[in-house]
Amino acid sequence: EIGIRMALGARPGNVRWMVMREIMLLVAVGVVLGLGAGLAAMQTISSMLFGLTATDPATLSIAILILVAVTAFAGYLPARRASRVDPMIALRYE
Repeated sequence: EIGIRMALGARPGNVRWMVMREIMLLVAVGVVLGLGAGLAAMQTISSMLFGLTATDPATLSIAILILVAVTAFAGYLPARRASRVDPMIALRYE
């Protein structure tokens, strides 16, 4: 798909944005499902935490921020590499 888009004239920035958008969509779904599962298991989690509540907003915010930052960095590297692909090589591989 990336090779075809590049061959049809897509800019490297557009290809990076496409890959990052897909990655961040997956992260958003994971965060929503994870928060839902965490809140559903609040009784079990609260018995294991000392000095924190199960719904401590600061802790949840920091954890989500770190998750998003690491995922964005890990996704940017392949997105940058994909945007540098020579279209003819990518099409020949397909």
